[in-house]
Amino acid sequence: MSTHEGEVKKSTEVKDEGGKKKSTQVKHDEEIKRRGRITTKDIQRQQLDKLMAEPDKLVDIPEPEKQWKPEDPPEFVRFYMGSSAGAGSEVFHVYRHLRRYEMMRQQWINETAETEDNDVKFMLRLAEKKLEAEEKTAKKRAKRLRKKQRQKEKSLTKEKSQTEKKEEEEEEEEEEKDEEELRDNKDDDAFDNPFVIGGR
Repeated sequence: MSTHEGEVKKSTEVKDEGGKKKSTQVKHDEEIKRRGRITTKDIQRQQLDKLMAEPDKLVDIPEPEKQWKPEDPPEFVRFYMGSSAGAGSEVFHVYRHLRRYEMMRQQWINETAETEDNDVKFMLRLAEKKLEAEEKTAKKRAKRLRKKQRQKEKSLTKEKSQTEKKEEEEEEEEEEKDEEELRDNKDDDAFDNPFVIGGR
C-alpha cells in the first residue's frame, strides 16, 4: 500500500441530497490509481489540501538564509607573515588559510559593490520607465479630455441648432396665426359698416 492509498481512506466524504456519498478527493485519488503514478501536480494538490484542512492554523514561513559576511579585518595583526623568505614550511598552511580568507573577503566586497551598483541602475531605470508611463498617461488623458470637450461642444451646438429651429418654427407658426387673425378681422369689418342708410 502506497502512502497515497492511505490518504484515499482519510479523504473527506460529504452526503449529497440523494444520500449517496461523494467526494472530489476520492475522484482525484481514483484518477491517480488509474494512471499508476503521482505527478508533481498531485503532490502540490496534496500539500494544498493539507494546508486548507486547517485554515486557522498558522503557517510556518521560514526566514530567508542570511548571506555570508566576513568579519572585519583586525586593526592590529600580531603575527604577520608572507610567502617570502620569512615563512617556513611549518607555517605555510596558516599563510594559505589567511590568504584564502582575504581573497574571499575581497570577492565579497566586489560582489556587494556590484549588486549595489546594479540596484542603483535598476532603480534609475525604474524611475525613468515610471516617468515615461506617467507622460504617456498624461498625454492620453489630455487627448481623452479634448475628445470629450469636442463631443460636448458638438452636442451643445446640436442642441442650440435644434432650439433655434424650434424657435424659428414657433415664430413662423405665430406669424401665420397673426396673419390668419388679421384676415378674419378684415372680413368681420366688412360686415360691421357704421354708415347704415336710414339709420338714426
